[in-house]
Amino acid sequence: MEIGENVYIEDYVIIGVPPKGKKDGELETIIGDNAIIRSHTVIYAGNKIGDDFQTGHHVTIREENYIGNNVSIGTSSCIEHHITIEDDVRLHSQTFIPEYSRLEKGCWIGPNVVLTNAKYPKSKNVMNNLKGSIIKEKAKIGANTTILPGKTIGKNALIGAGTVVTKDVPNRKIVAGNPGKIIGSIDDISEY
Repeated sequence: MEIGENVYIEDYVIIGVPPKGKKDGELETIIGDNAIIRSHTVIYAGNKIGDDFQTGHHVTIREENYIGNNVSIGTSSCIEHHITIEDDVRLHSQTFIPEYSRLEKGCWIGPNVVLTNAKYPKSKNVMNNLKGSIIKEKAKIGANTTILPGKTIGKNALIGAGTVVTKDVPNRKIVAGNPGKIIGSIDDISEY
């Protein structure tokens, strides 16, 4: 395990837990400089985390993820394994990010957002057919949104609170509703 300089770790934090099938010390865990890891956070082995990282309380980060610089993960969020989270990403409280998802630079994920990756949960061979979502650079996802498996949210797109995203969202579009529909462009918002 490699922990950078100026890292603050609160009580009851666990770092470096080996996942099922791996031995203690088998996967390298790296946490960069200036991290703040709040109480009851669990970070499994094999994560590579950049500088200026912070968690809220009760965060779970499973194994073998890449997390860039200046990433914040809110209280009670769950980050599954084999995920890429690029620089400057903000995940608010109680988000769920499943395996094989990719969150690109500067995207913003509101509270209680759920990404999914199994088209038919509990189906035969479901584990071989998981497909994570891609949230492109600077996209913003409103609170309580659900994104179905394998969907891509375009660059600078805006997803309204409570939306169920069933289709890919083009760059710079605003989507809202259940199911989500394009209702405009961020170019039409004067205060954007």
